[in-house]
Amino acid sequence: MRRRNFIALLGGAAAWPLAARAQQAPVIGFLNYQSPETIGDLRRAFGLGLKDTGYIEGENVAIDYRWAENQLDRLSTLAAELVRRRVAVIVTSGGPASAFAAKAATPAIPIVFTVNEDPVKLGLVASVARPGGNLTGVNFFNAELVPKRLELLRELLPRAARVAVLINPANVTTSTSTLRDVEAASRAIGLQITIFNASTSSEIDAAFTSLARERPDALFVGGDAFFFIRRVQLVNWASRQGLCATYSSRDFAEVGGLMSYGTSLADAFRQAGIYAGQILKGAKPADLPVVQSTKLDLVINAQTARMLGLTVPASLLARADEVIE
Repeated sequence: MRRRNFIALLGGAAAWPLAARAQQAPVIGFLNYQSPETIGDLRRAFGLGLKDTGYIEGENVAIDYRWAENQLDRLSTLAAELVRRRVAVIVTSGGPASAFAAKAATPAIPIVFTVNEDPVKLGLVASVARPGGNLTGVNFFNAELVPKRLELLRELLPRAARVAVLINPANVTTSTSTLRDVEAASRAIGLQITIFNASTSSEIDAAFTSLARERPDALFVGGDAFFFIRRVQLVNWASRQGLCATYSSRDFAEVGGLMSYGTSLADAFRQAGIYAGQILKGAKPADLPVVQSTKLDLVINAQTARMLGLTVPASLLARADEVIE
């Protein structure tokens, strides 16, 4: 046998075990309401959580991503595709709708969700401590923080009387709870609110056209997966109109939003990765308590404040987790 043929044969033999291992790697189904380019940092955080449990994408675990591209009606079809693929676990993100689609698709495959509302009230799990069934995950609280966000807005703008509230009516669960909480909280601190709706990019443009006529004292942007996707558009509009706006996550402040208060989404996705890895190792969702994400970030963009001619109270600056200069 010629030497180079012998070496090629050895190389082929060495490659077989690697190919076999790749084929045998467990597959995670990743179901998301958004699009891949909008949550790059969160995907990396999810990968870090997997790595904490010994799994690395492309080496000993595969991930089958399914993106709804902001179309809620596609989620059920995408969830069914993952079930047919017989993935080992389904991870959902982008709001409760993704979790509901996965839950409706399978009573057997483990599901790890990330949601911004109480999963017990939503009906996803029986209890936080003992979820029961095939679902568990992370609650990152952003919907429950509506009253606190309004309080911080009032502290930033003590003379504000009229606040515009932007919600996404297509996301019925989140918008309903936001409306309920914002109405109660605004009454408690004496704010008059006006509701604006937007479920598409063009509707965001239309909402800000209306805001230009209304001239509210401030803008409260509801916590919503679609608004997270369109954060640059929202922040640009607010800046263009000189609107003082508050948002639900630091990602808005990082692209120029005035102020954000909410849970660290990166921490939530990392925990989802840890749970997915633990399930691949044999843990049952019913035995994994829902994680209550408690790391809250108050972020103030000082550069935006200066552009708006706004002096941020020293008491607020002192409490901020980050001030972006």
